[in-house]
Amino acid sequence: MLFIDYSSAFNSIVPSKLFIKLETLGLDPALCNWVLDFLTGCPQVVRVGNISTPLILNTGAPQGCFLSLLLYSLFTHDCVPMHASKSIIKFADDTAVVGLTINNDETAYREEVRALGVWCQENNLTLNVNKTKEMIVDFRKQQREQPPIHIDGTVVERVESFKFLGEHITDKLKWSTHTDDVVKKAQQRHFNLRRLKKFGLSPKTHTNFYRCTIESILSGCRPGTATAPPITVRLSRG
Repeated sequence: MLFIDYSSAFNSIVPSKLFIKLETLGLDPALCNWVLDFLTGCPQVVRVGNISTPLILNTGAPQGCFLSLLLYSLFTHDCVPMHASKSIIKFADDTAVVGLTINNDETAYREEVRALGVWCQENNLTLNVNKTKEMIVDFRKQQREQPPIHIDGTVVERVESFKFLGEHITDKLKWSTHTDDVVKKAQQRHFNLRRLKKFGLSPKTHTNFYRCTIESILSGCRPGTATAPPITVRLSRG
């Protein structure tokens, strides 16, 4: 598995390239032109005491805008695997290359990584090699040492654990690292919930606090960790 990190992904969108991709997807030309107009000619100013001279931006998508997430997903829709045994998992700018290596043959996997690098160059995206990580899941008794992945001449760090889409994944596919992190966060908030009793707040307020700060943590990523020990049991014991 290769967990990809991009440098300023949303700021790197080229509106003209996005326009062509939207047309290829069959979107209405009027809508394509509206998106192009939305992303180009945007004035930006900074205020520190006085207001700076406006700077016109013609690349990127506004940070924090819901439409930007959709446009980025459409911009990267053609980033697809070359080989059937490989997958590219994408959620906004979080990307992972996952592949099955058979008979110690890593040719397809390394071709996939090279192809991703070429795609990034063609689409104005920059891979942040220092934050990109590789993880190998191998349950064989006699494991073979695999050479590291290189991107732009830099070795990609190999890790035993990585947090992807809010979930800690380990090379042993165990959930202890993830559940430990969840329990720690939940216990901290549980302590604050107990302190609220001293202020005489209503039961409804306590319930809202629990649902917003604790339940959301416990329910996060539960489909992926369905085989993990019940977190609520550990929390109550803690």
